[in-house]
Amino acid sequence: MPSRLSRRGFLGAGALGLAVAGLGGLASCGRIDHPTTRAAVGYGPLIADPAGVLALPSGFSYTVLARSGETATSDGTHPSDPDGMGVFGGPEGGTVLVCNHENNGSEPHAVPAVDGLTYDPGASGGTSTLVVDTQGRRVSQYTSLAGTVNNCAGGVTPWGTWLSCEETSARAGEDGLTKDHGYVFEVDPESREANLGRSPVPLKFLGRYSHEAVAVDPATTRIYLTEDAGDPSGLYFRWTPPPGFVPGRNALRELAESQDGDTAGRLQAMRCLVEGTVVQDLAEATGVGTRYDVEWIDVPDRDGRDESVRRQFSDDAITRAHKLEGQWWNDDGVYFVSSYADAQDGPEEDGGAGGTRGGAEHVHNGQVWFHDPAAGTVTLTVLFGVREDPDLEMRFERPDNITISPQGGLVLAEDGDGTSHLVGVTERGRAYALARNDYNDSEFCGPAFSEDGNHLFVNIQQPGFTLAITGPWARPSNELDG
Repeated sequence: MPSRLSRRGFLGAGALGLAVAGLGGLASCGRIDHPTTRAAVGYGPLIADPAGVLALPSGFSYTVLARSGETATSDGTHPSDPDGMGVFGGPEGGTVLVCNHENNGSEPHAVPAVDGLTYDPGASGGTSTLVVDTQGRRVSQYTSLAGTVNNCAGGVTPWGTWLSCEETSARAGEDGLTKDHGYVFEVDPESREANLGRSPVPLKFLGRYSHEAVAVDPATTRIYLTEDAGDPSGLYFRWTPPPGFVPGRNALRELAESQDGDTAGRLQAMRCLVEGTVVQDLAEATGVGTRYDVEWIDVPDRDGRDESVRRQFSDDAITRAHKLEGQWWNDDGVYFVSSYADAQDGPEEDGGAGGTRGGAEHVHNGQVWFHDPAAGTVTLTVLFGVREDPDLEMRFERPDNITISPQGGLVLAEDGDGTSHLVGVTERGRAYALARNDYNDSEFCGPAFSEDGNHLFVNIQQPGFTLAITGPWARPSNELDG
């Protein structure tokens, strides 16, 4: 569904340690390191859930579509660790969800191995497809991809498929695996039959590394990819298809299976510059509105046979970021998330753990960047300031998955310490709590709206709830609460 968000609409400062700036060179706001307890009204205060699962504003409600290990499916039960999701139009006005399962083999409920849909019988991750009616009720569920590892996030394609990402770089022979992992797989939401013999084809031309999320430029079919990795931190990638490539259902699979398909197209890593000087880590940006020029550097060995992809670049030749997470294509560009960068993640010579090179003076609890391909820039648009009080009641931090709200603004899934929220950010840059996990401290994952905008689908990873939220959706209020 086309979003009403405009990058020129992000104005003003947020609350709760969050700052937001306009993306079109508009006035930026200072970083807020000491948060106020005043949040934007949004849809109003959250009301505790009598069932102890999900707190929502007045008038909103939720349905539990599935719970790991309990809800019956055509192949067994809903698998463990539901994570990122692709949301598509379904039959009779309903919705089809393609749900990742971030299973690495230690979880109690594996994605069932299904003939024709299993890449590696030694792996327990994959995707489930859920068919939901117009009332937000589950109609059916089946396995659509099996035999993969740590299917974390991904992204929808302009031709209506889901790209599911493995957040791993495990090799054959490790922990019972029979094949190498760390790839992206395409899943067709149309039917189980549409995936038979097709989904388990790794898109090796997109590289083998700890993938997090993808976003596709509908005009050029360029695919943007985030890497969630440390020591050293991950990279932001861009894949450009080869000349003559015609996108569509099964086109990526056919390209992967073609001669020299493993290296088809051009995979590159992002390098950010300030007046010609390389920005070594995105954590160096401490003010919203910070804008960097972008160059793209070819990846020498995208399969990382002898050395992982991110280690193939020297630190002064590339730009890294700690925990690159979700992303979403919108407004002729892509929003992508860097979850956090702590002081202890700084360089070892400064007493850190070597995870990032931001240093103690360059820390944050979450960044959202916007890459404008036409301008060749990235701009810091949302910044979560450092939190000193871990018991602060409204403590937004460490955003992970991201989506665009058809009502305006962003919706971010928290993956931090303590209570987890779905955090809304209005078009004027005000933060508000859209939902709260009342069940436990587990993270929210995979928020995405139905095509008609009536339902927001989301996962709570542990114990494995897949939920549909509905209510009196409208443009959220920018007024401050209290």
